[in-house]
Amino acid sequence: MRPLSDRAFRVAATVAGVYVLAVIVLLVFQLVSESYPVWEEEGLGFITKTDWNAVEGRESFGVLPYVLGTLVTSALAMLIGVPLSIGIAMFVSDAPAKIGAPLGFLVELLAAVPSVIYGLWGLFVFRIYFRDWVERPLHDAFGDSVWLFSGTPFGLDIITASVILAIMIIPTVSAVSREVMKAVPQQQKEAAYMLGATRWEMFRLAVFPYAKTGLMGASILGLGRAVGETMAVTMLIGNATGLAAIPSSLFKPSQTMSSIIANEFVEASPASLHLPALIGVALVLLLIAIAINMVAHLLVTRMLKVREGAVNA
Repeated sequence: MRPLSDRAFRVAATVAGVYVLAVIVLLVFQLVSESYPVWEEEGLGFITKTDWNAVEGRESFGVLPYVLGTLVTSALAMLIGVPLSIGIAMFVSDAPAKIGAPLGFLVELLAAVPSVIYGLWGLFVFRIYFRDWVERPLHDAFGDSVWLFSGTPFGLDIITASVILAIMIIPTVSAVSREVMKAVPQQQKEAAYMLGATRWEMFRLAVFPYAKTGLMGASILGLGRAVGETMAVTMLIGNATGLAAIPSSLFKPSQTMSSIIANEFVEASPASLHLPALIGVALVLLLIAIAINMVAHLLVTRMLKVREGAVNA
């Protein structure tokens, strides 16, 4: 017979697992039930339409511009933030302790800064310099020939919000990446040096193959924060609505699913389709977040299988 402590632990672990599953199921059920009126009215057009009109009697809602805005800003944030984060992790993990430890602490301290602080700093400080030193020179050089740089640089646009998002995900991605790189056996690094590898070749040949699964996981954690970020994006992305929110240039305003909810939830009336539409946006956001995590899990699992196969071979 099993000891009482083992049985108690088994029951507690089962309850914890069921609790997590129940929370997810109840969350989805609540979002589906509260947003049902807009799905009944719009059907799948709610996902594919581009208009957003909350005027009573002429209500029409489509979430496509905000889905695209979320995906584009998150992708740009990953494109900017992940290489910087991995570079920081490479330096900190291989630096002397008296340099790496304080620098690692400072980077992790950025994670404690509230997102509204990033938003205020971006709104009143960063966007002005970024507009004058980056956006306008790019627009003057390529705006007439490259659609990506068309539009009037104002600082409240997709690229500004994406850069702030990139800064916000750096602490998360770099901290996890640093710990993953530190877990690589020291003998493996020394073997690369003994074969004549430079520091970059050591990372490329000895560290990255060993740590690629952890680096993928760190990147997914950053992506999760970028997709769900609300306040900083709301303050910097320009908050366009409807067709105008479709990302057509880096210098044009847009809006994400989180920002449209934050901007309009207080004013939405339960008696109209406006509130169900916003809850429907939240449901789509949840489903996208779940889909991203499922894809990430499959990628990590596949990488682990390939690595195990290589080791067994």
